[in-house]
Amino acid sequence: MADFEVISRSNATLVGTGLKPPRDLSHHYSKVTAARQASSMKDFYKFFLIPGIGNLAGGLPNAQFFPFETLEAQTAHVERFKPTPNDPNDLSQNVANISLKTPSSKASSHIIVPHAAETSNPLQKIDLTTALQYGTAQGYPPLYSFLRQFTQENLHPNVPYLDGPEIILTNGNTDGFGKALEALSNTWSPGRDEDTEREGILCEEFAYMNAIQSSRPRGLQVVPVKIDFMGMLPTGPGSLEDVLENWDVLKGKRPHLMYTVTIGQNPTGSTISIQRRKELYAICSKYDVIIVEDDPYWYLQYPSAAPLQSQSRNEPVPPPAAPHTFKNSSGFPFLDSLVPSYLNFDPDGRVIRLDTFSKTVAPGCRLGWITAQPAIIERILRITETSTQQPSGFVQSIVAELLLGPQLKAPEIAKKSKKELASFSGWKTEGWVRWLEGLRGSYERRMNVMCTILENGRYLLKQGTPLKPSESEWAVISKTKLFSFDWPRGGMFVWLETHLESHPLAAEVPGPALAHALWIYLTMKPFLVLVGPGLLFCPNEEIQKKGWRFFRLCFAAVSDEEVEKYSKAFTDGITAFFKIKDKKELDDIESAVNIGGAMNMAGERDGELVDLSFDGSC
Repeated sequence: MADFEVISRSNATLVGTGLKPPRDLSHHYSKVTAARQASSMKDFYKFFLIPGIGNLAGGLPNAQFFPFETLEAQTAHVERFKPTPNDPNDLSQNVANISLKTPSSKASSHIIVPHAAETSNPLQKIDLTTALQYGTAQGYPPLYSFLRQFTQENLHPNVPYLDGPEIILTNGNTDGFGKALEALSNTWSPGRDEDTEREGILCEEFAYMNAIQSSRPRGLQVVPVKIDFMGMLPTGPGSLEDVLENWDVLKGKRPHLMYTVTIGQNPTGSTISIQRRKELYAICSKYDVIIVEDDPYWYLQYPSAAPLQSQSRNEPVPPPAAPHTFKNSSGFPFLDSLVPSYLNFDPDGRVIRLDTFSKTVAPGCRLGWITAQPAIIERILRITETSTQQPSGFVQSIVAELLLGPQLKAPEIAKKSKKELASFSGWKTEGWVRWLEGLRGSYERRMNVMCTILENGRYLLKQGTPLKPSESEWAVISKTKLFSFDWPRGGMFVWLETHLESHPLAAEVPGPALAHALWIYLTMKPFLVLVGPGLLFCPNEEIQKKGWRFFRLCFAAVSDEEVEKYSKAFTDGITAFFKIKDKKELDDIESAVNIGGAMNMAGERDGELVDLSFDGSC
């Protein structure tokens, strides 16, 4: 387990690397966080680990009374899912034609977390005796140690400050973000506090609202920044530079926090390039803004998206981005191929990164970790000691066993057959990375299937009658654009803009009302598709004025077989909606829902409504 020591940046000795310690950002700590002291009880725990010590100090229940002998599970083989290529030049038909069918789940391993493991090494000891006992707030030692090494050596091996970052385990990214807010923002209440004392947080103009909503009860002013399909705009009207440079201090303090989802942004599916990251980071450094990087989709980057989008629209294929090179390799071609975290461009130590097992193992795990400079992690550790403490011991131990495998001593090894030993080896770092590659491949294929169907449904084509007899041999085709979208460069979502200004009733019915009617219409028979309305992702009323135009479709939640079926149902539904010319039909749609929810036009619930809209908390 790590001990924290914060030293002055100016007084630090540069040890051969030329790197400096991260900046002291303690002026951003909330008043409560700055005043926190180490838990006096938690200070005892390091003594509990001394071999052979008789512990009469702590109030720990006796482990022999835990009513669980083992914790067991059948786990997937790391090669269950087929990866997709890292190189966009190695794609075209290769990705598009691979079947979505999920491989057989028969290839699996049986893992066991025993009641008590024989090893005394706390970094290897995975058992219920330790996992279900009170422990240190940083996390269960074996899992904490694995994730710390993976983070520092494989995931972010090029962090440009001395000694690199630290980590602390969390109950998922929602918990991690909540602790970051508590550490770095003061509460504000109207009537009690001056307007000029109100703090703020920056976010994308379309954002993951669960995170944004958690900042509002603290009184934080939510400040959207204009985006394009490559993420936040660094310069120009409504950009990050524009917002910060022209901030009106009479309405509060200039925002010192920025919340951002940088890979497969939720909801837009954009991915911030390396060049833009550098530009945005420079602005944050200039105005002393701390970046909270929420990256649940970091491994879901899709090299096929840009070339396949261009091919499907008969447009020139864009040249691939220049390969990024760093001094240190992750050790894995897959990881090296990915757009890296802000941490790799963070000499100041102003990036707080949130990682989660929600999208790589399961959301119900409620398990993740925060990566940041040691001083900030130390403050979050103090918050954790007196709030959630470490995550569930059941979850930590089973995930640790999955990744590390049992740490067997020689007598135990001798009792196992070769087959048993092979099945008990654990995924290790190599297996974990291979699992992530397979997940990326599966989600990338789903994305390609959905986007190919959406491409074919973007326009409504109508054949008319020629006006002149001389043109009778020619067909008159009118083409109405129904919606626009970009193939997502990462994540789990397609962000789609409707063109309801072209609807036959656009002159009679306001756009927001048309959008609401369309949303309801899609849930009715025969379509039965639920999509996420854009208004759910608007941080303020100003963004809502255009947010009604958008829908978010999630290609991750439905089964493999349903991706194609319900993507087609969506395009069929929006096509049918654009053929409605009588306003009374729209009134009937609204009436059907007012009577009893998502129903068919006869007022009867019929069929199964399929959700292409929501992805839960991080």
